[in-house]
Amino acid sequence: MFTRLSNAKGRKASGWKLNPLAAGLLLACSQGALALEEEEDLGLSFGEKATVSIATGGQQLLARAPAVASVITAEEIRNMGAKDIDEVLVKVPGLHVSKSEYMSSSQYLIRGMTSTYNPQVLMLMNGVPMTSLFLSNRTDFGTSLPVENISRIEVIRGPGSALYGADAFSGVINIITKNAKEIGGTRYGIGVGSFNTQNAWVQYGGEMGAVEVASYLRVGKTDGQHRTITADAQTGIDKLYGSSASLAPGPLREGYSAIDGQVDMSYENWRWRLGYRLRDDIGTGPGVADSLDPSGKARSERFSTDLIWHDGEFAQDLDVTAQMSFMDQANTVISPLLLYPAGAFGGTFANGVLAAPSKWERALRTSANFVFSGWEDHKVRFGIGHDVQQIYRITESKNYSVTIGGLGPQLNPLGSYRDVSSTSPFMKTGIRRINYLYGQDEWNFTRDWTLTAGLRHDRYSDFGATTNPRLALVWDTSQTVTTKFLLGRAFRAPSWVEQYNINNPVALGNPNLKPEIVTTAESAVTWQARSDLQLSANIYRYQWNDIIRFVPNATANTGSTAQNAGKQHGHGVELEATWDMNRELRFTGSISAQRSIDEATGKDAGLAPNRRYFVQSTWRASPLWVLDTTVNHVADRKRQPGDTRSPLADYTTVDLALRRERVFGNWELRASIANLFDTDVREPTLWSTNSANLPNDLPMPGRTWYLQLIHNL
Repeated sequence: MFTRLSNAKGRKASGWKLNPLAAGLLLACSQGALALEEEEDLGLSFGEKATVSIATGGQQLLARAPAVASVITAEEIRNMGAKDIDEVLVKVPGLHVSKSEYMSSSQYLIRGMTSTYNPQVLMLMNGVPMTSLFLSNRTDFGTSLPVENISRIEVIRGPGSALYGADAFSGVINIITKNAKEIGGTRYGIGVGSFNTQNAWVQYGGEMGAVEVASYLRVGKTDGQHRTITADAQTGIDKLYGSSASLAPGPLREGYSAIDGQVDMSYENWRWRLGYRLRDDIGTGPGVADSLDPSGKARSERFSTDLIWHDGEFAQDLDVTAQMSFMDQANTVISPLLLYPAGAFGGTFANGVLAAPSKWERALRTSANFVFSGWEDHKVRFGIGHDVQQIYRITESKNYSVTIGGLGPQLNPLGSYRDVSSTSPFMKTGIRRINYLYGQDEWNFTRDWTLTAGLRHDRYSDFGATTNPRLALVWDTSQTVTTKFLLGRAFRAPSWVEQYNINNPVALGNPNLKPEIVTTAESAVTWQARSDLQLSANIYRYQWNDIIRFVPNATANTGSTAQNAGKQHGHGVELEATWDMNRELRFTGSISAQRSIDEATGKDAGLAPNRRYFVQSTWRASPLWVLDTTVNHVADRKRQPGDTRSPLADYTTVDLALRRERVFGNWELRASIANLFDTDVREPTLWSTNSANLPNDLPMPGRTWYLQLIHNL
């Protein structure tokens, strides 16, 4: 089970290393060797997760990766009965899956760092950023990703800009899709569930001559959850005007239809992918302006492609990769958004306040990466890249204008709903160009010690340059213990909205913004206490500077402008355990605790949970049956400084998933129930100007069910 690894020169590397075939299980010295057949069986039962690539850009053992990382495999996703990535990421310690009041968008709060659009987390698809220039997040309209075509998900908690650049701030999530060999033929499935959810998908993996082909197509729809919003922004406006225009109480609107597709082709050193993602008839959640909207609908359409050339033996001791990717995304309003209902503002708007802002953007990314292993005890990685990101079209229709009066920004009727794209659009079009270079050295400088040092320099055409380093020291403390000491810095680039919002006195852009910066120090230890028990712990502390916020202008009642106006620091601890009780039963669990302080007030920054407990059991009850149970407890969520509402309630959810292989023929059945006990879960909403637009927070779904039937040809 244990082997010595050799370096490029054939000299024995220091310390014992784990053969990846052992599926992450180490052998305690006090116990006898496990049979290889038993290790392989456990790998089949619970999934292979011994290695990770996201930490350095190359594959390596997870326990020795110079980062605090997690891996979720396709087998684990299968056992959970998950229908989207939000349901999977709840497994990750230090990561809280939430929803934003902005169109009920998915949010991934890592270590207490977050904001309205959650741009502090970089999400990659096969190593390519999914980032939208518009808001610097993963997508402008917040629907989650399906999971049938996912091979594995790798997550870094902590800074990653030294390797990945912008927005690898509080963490990096890389979604790796299945290749032809993993699919191995034709598979298809159907799914039905709560809220009239209906999905159907098909996969193919095989060979066409010398070309390996993997393809995936999924179509579906859902009406979305429709829990009640008891009071909204218009409720507060009604109190000022003595009116009753608000549509609250009323239901959330989170429905949409979806198409997801991908073609993945490999030939010798080449790999080409083509992807398509459509979200249509998207409901606006609690309303774009936090005022219930029963009719507005949006559409998001994304085309993407990437071409990779890789030669692992380009020259002696030299591995070379070249990559080019392109993305085009349109986010459009297909039915006018009702910002405020009929009768709003004392009856000034008889038909309500209507708007239809739409934008189109594209991104072209090119890069080259080189790995040199010709120096004894060193692996040197360096690369260069050039990105071009562009907002190339803006349109807007609306029935109002904004002026500044004695009471601040005032909405005025235009007399009719009209196209204002050529006269007063909400944003400028434009181009952002980025050039970058980076270097990284993995140096096994003495027995059992490896130092990873990296540095990346990014130069932006619109706000200048930023340089971000990393240091990671990994110590093979013993055969069963690995210790890590990590230090890194990351940046978050200003979004186009934050820099170039115009004709919007409520929230103006600022072209002079600097990037947000975070510096994080952390220490981690992993201990294989027994052959069936792995324990790990890490502690961290971060300093977050130049936080971008919309700050009230110096002249009273003239709206706000984006400024680098915030500082926050925090610290925390994350504990994990995995116990294979026997060949049929695995327990995993984690405890995450953090505290984040807003330095302007000296108070808790709020919104993210200060404590989270997660427990999961996976039981193979028989060769064909698997039962998965998860318990997620979220506790000690503070309000933002100045928010006078009652404290947020703690909550516990229990999810169950049952899987039956070969229920008849080659059909597989999966059934899951989320929030089994119908717990009232609410995610916090923002507080500003002594009020909250959604005073009773954002309700999450109650008990839901999902049923899948999968056929393997």
